[in-house]
Parts: sequence; structure tokens; C-alpha cells
Amino acid sequence: MSTNEIQFDCQHYDGVHEVVPRIDGLLLTELIDTFEKSAGMRPAGNAYGGLSPQHYRFRMEDHFHGPSTNAMGPKMPVLGCSCGEWGCWPLMARITMTADLVAWDSFEQPYRTARDYTAFGPFRFDRHRYNAALRDLSTAVDSDDA
Repeated sequence: MSTNEIQFDCQHYDGVHEVVPRIDGLLLTELIDTFEKSAGMRPAGNAYGGLSPQHYRFRMEDHFHGPSTNAMGPKMPVLGCSCGEWGCWPLMARITMTADLVAWDSFEQPYRTARDYTAFGPFRFDRHRYNAALRDLSTAVDSDDA
């Protein structure tokens, strides 16, 4: 089974980090915009933004390992709204981890439940490379905070 490559881009704007996953070299915001537009979904395009770790009491590394609680149900936000708030317009995904793989699937936009995302993903990542990408993200966030 082939796997996707993952990176986490961390941009710093006015003292706030914005984390956007990059899958196979493409920003997840671009991938979802293309998918929603081609599926005829409205609104679509420029609706999503990255997650801002400073706004929440958790580490991004923990967040991208999947839900530690069911506070938001079995899925996790992988993108937030373009306004920076993930409660406003999140892209949710189920994150499943095994010893060798991490899978992102079952995507949804919780405020548009009629939308069908079954053709988006799944994305599968080598667990060791995934964890290395998260360590790189933690280093980037920590070095910006220093």
C-alpha cells in the first residue's frame, strides 16, 4: 500500500502561529478548495485556514494523534475557518493510528451535513514519518515562542 507524504507548515502572523497540513506537497487548504469547487459545493474556496495552537490548551503534536477525548466527537479538526476559529467552519477528519500507519478519512464539514466527502481522501501516512513531521512542527512552534 502506498502512503502519502505529510508536512505541517507553520506560519507566524502578528504573534500567532497558523498550522496548515501539506499532503504530497500541496496545502490541505488548496486540496479541499479544489475538491469542494469541483463537487459544486457552495460556499467553496478560501473558506478554510490553519489551526492556531495558541488559542487552545493542547499541543499540536497531541492534537494530530487523534481525539484524546470525545469533546468534539470521534473526529478532529484538521483545518479551521479562514477567520482562524475552528468552531466557525472546521474541516473534520477521523484520525486513526496503528503501529505503522496513520490514516485521515471520513472528512466532513459539520455545518453542511448534506455534503458528501467520501471521494476526498483517505490519506495514509507512514507512522514514523508522520511522527517526525509532528516533531518538526513542535520544534518550529517552540522556537518561534522562545
